[in-house]
Amino acid sequence: MSLVSEEFPDEVPLRAEEITIPADVTPERVPTHIVDYSEAEQSDEQLYQEISKANVICIVYSVNNKKSIEKVTSHWIPLINDRTDKDSRLPLILVGNKSDLVEHSSMETILPIMNQYSEIETCVECSAKNLKNISELFYYAQKAVLHPTGPLYCPEEKEMKPSCIKALTRIFKISDLDNDGILNDNELNFFQRTCFNMPLAPQALEDVKNVVRRNMTDGVKGNGLTLKGFLFLHTLFIQRGRHETTWTVLRRFGYDDDLELTQEYLFPLLKIPPECTTELNHNAYLFLQSVFDKHDKDRDCALSPDELKDLFKVFPYMPWGPDVNTTVCTNEQGWITYQGYLSQWTLTTYLDMQRCLEYLGYLGYSIIHEQESQAAAITVTRNKRIDLQKKQTQRNVFRCNVLGARGSGKSGFLQAFLGRNLAKQKRIRDDHKSYYAISTTYVYGQEKYLLLHEVLPDFEFLSETDLACDIVCLVYDISNPHSFEYCAKAYKKYFIDSKTPCMFIAAKSDLHEVRQQYGLSPLDFCRRHKLHPPQLFTCNTADAPSKDLYNKLTTMAMYPHSIPERGPSGPQLSWTCTICDLCVGVCVCVRSHTKLRCRCTCNRCNLCLCQNLLNCELLRSIRAILYSGVLIRLGLWVDELSAYLSTDEESSLIHQVHAVSFVEDSVYMESSVNHLGPSHMTQADLKNSTFWLRASVGATVFAVLGFAMYKALLKQR
Repeated sequence: MSLVSEEFPDEVPLRAEEITIPADVTPERVPTHIVDYSEAEQSDEQLYQEISKANVICIVYSVNNKKSIEKVTSHWIPLINDRTDKDSRLPLILVGNKSDLVEHSSMETILPIMNQYSEIETCVECSAKNLKNISELFYYAQKAVLHPTGPLYCPEEKEMKPSCIKALTRIFKISDLDNDGILNDNELNFFQRTCFNMPLAPQALEDVKNVVRRNMTDGVKGNGLTLKGFLFLHTLFIQRGRHETTWTVLRRFGYDDDLELTQEYLFPLLKIPPECTTELNHNAYLFLQSVFDKHDKDRDCALSPDELKDLFKVFPYMPWGPDVNTTVCTNEQGWITYQGYLSQWTLTTYLDMQRCLEYLGYLGYSIIHEQESQAAAITVTRNKRIDLQKKQTQRNVFRCNVLGARGSGKSGFLQAFLGRNLAKQKRIRDDHKSYYAISTTYVYGQEKYLLLHEVLPDFEFLSETDLACDIVCLVYDISNPHSFEYCAKAYKKYFIDSKTPCMFIAAKSDLHEVRQQYGLSPLDFCRRHKLHPPQLFTCNTADAPSKDLYNKLTTMAMYPHSIPERGPSGPQLSWTCTICDLCVGVCVCVRSHTKLRCRCTCNRCNLCLCQNLLNCELLRSIRAILYSGVLIRLGLWVDELSAYLSTDEESSLIHQVHAVSFVEDSVYMESSVNHLGPSHMTQADLKNSTFWLRASVGATVFAVLGFAMYKALLKQR
């Protein structure tokens, strides 16, 4: 009542009314609800209900009444502790009231009690009559809730608790940007600016170091603060009652009152629409690169087991198991390379975005990059249907599901993608095998990630995840006569009506090929379903297997309507008709000659129109008539020339002109009839032949122009 009215009432009631102090008048800017309890007016049940709802409890005693002080330990504290869990005790504030009636302090009597009960945050002596320390009382009550001592410090042992040391150690390692075990001036200023929004002045930095030097021998090293010195500073803050300093640091790095990272910090909200995927953006890759460089102490572009363990010290558990080494690229010693390190992060982001956010939270991404949350590191790609409609994509990660019967070579196909031949694959332990493989490929000079997923050969129960991908690989063993049957049935059941590109892989091509026990050979099956012919593959090589096939798969996944392929005759380019969605044709460049083979039946696309124009009956008849007329004209001209040379030299020039005119007329008359027919023509036939000759010339010009336009369109596509 004295706090609200700022004066002592003439008549003090047994119990004050409930009071709410608004947030804008409190130092911590939080609303405070005060509930008074009177043992004379209220029952124990009412007290228990209020205890269950309280965040902090003030036990008031009279400094001039010894029985009142004794009742604190004999009644009130046991009663409160019996109603709360041992691991989550409520903070207590001891309030010595009526200090205006005595000249001495009760602190000598209270200090043993405070040492006995760790839940007691502090003790305040006040006077409601003189308004002494009334506002300070409620300030300490708020502070006990917002910045409790219990989770941080153990008064009996006079040191920080293990959970607090663990949290501050993680904060130190995140702030140690160069991983040298020392916080230099730049790192200390970055830490200060991150937590308190202001840097430290140079003199203030030196003062902090001097305090540590005076109390510890190894707290400062090389003019930088070591981990021991960092922990000592926070112990000093807590011992001097500046809990808020340590709590500000802890909460900035995502910790709650139990010194656990909050769910809001680890898993920020990020909505993923259907048929969209998640990828790391450029800033995220830069951050991960800095983390890799920070822990790659020997600069060999690979993380040894010790370096990897040091990297994950900020995690509460080891996130990567031994299967990661068979999922990404490693060096000769089996250590994860820089490329493999980024590939594993890419895989985690694609398959389990929430786990990726959690991992980035442990590493302190949002703090180092000064972002609101880890969600800023994630890019949500465009809907795949829109990519197909626009025939372009901005995605960088493409998924390829690998299907095949048991023993067909799927695992070898995955491991060969990581540069491991058959000899290296035999060294992999069965319990370390992975069903995923991810690495980089190149599509027209652009670096992309290809994710291979080996689907278990359970033909009847393929899930939506097994079918959702950008391209499908159907692997069969050419030395097993029953291997192709599984691939053919899987294609006809799941992918024949799908827009997902498919490719058959003829694995173990180094072995003798046998005839497959299926109605069609693999080549005929692919021809019938307008697929690419089976691609030969083997991992039984002396060196690392070639990546050409994987580059081709990535290109097919990236451009399902324009799929580069390399055949036996040279580079090939095939595409899909935009109208009938079938594989239209293949342009095969052989020694600067171009062949066109159309396999589309829609008769509406540009390719079909050009092809039909070249093969139409009208153009064929015009071409035949033109050839016939030219041949007849040349034949008659040769005959007349021979006759002219055999005539008398005295023939007049007029006769020569008439002879030439006769030849021209004969050619014109014969150009419209068969050269085997009669040579006599009427005037109508002459006009008709003239028309056809002109039509032939016009059609020829039109055909040449049309073919040139077709070539231009083909080049553009």
